[in-house]
Amino acid sequence: MIRLKAVFVSACLIIISGCYYGNEEDLFPDSGCVTENVSFDTVVKKIIDTNCIVCHSAGANLGNVNLSSYDNVKVYVNNGKLLGAIRREPGFSPMPQNAAPLRSCDIDRIASWITAGSPNN
Repeated sequence: MIRLKAVFVSACLIIISGCYYGNEEDLFPDSGCVTENVSFDTVVKKIIDTNCIVCHSAGANLGNVNLSSYDNVKVYVNNGKLLGAIRREPGFSPMPQNAAPLRSCDIDRIASWITAGSPNN
């Protein structure tokens, strides 16, 4: 019986230690962050869909912000609120609200896309 308990406890410890959740940047710091030729459709929209759209879709429209299309995102790019919010700069509402900041790579990709003129590509 004691041997069975020891096996059970060992198995539980192995399973629990395998459930570590770290962010990608901490786990793979040298994985590289490609910020050249950032596309709205393949990069920026994916970041927004993953991190923002739950609260900022046409249906939810929290804070009166809708990021569900390129044209809607472009409004917040042009007024500086998108980058200010995700960088959590003073004077902007930090986004995502009540959640961890976006990965620095994702912020850098969005910034690169904006610097390139925020093309609809």
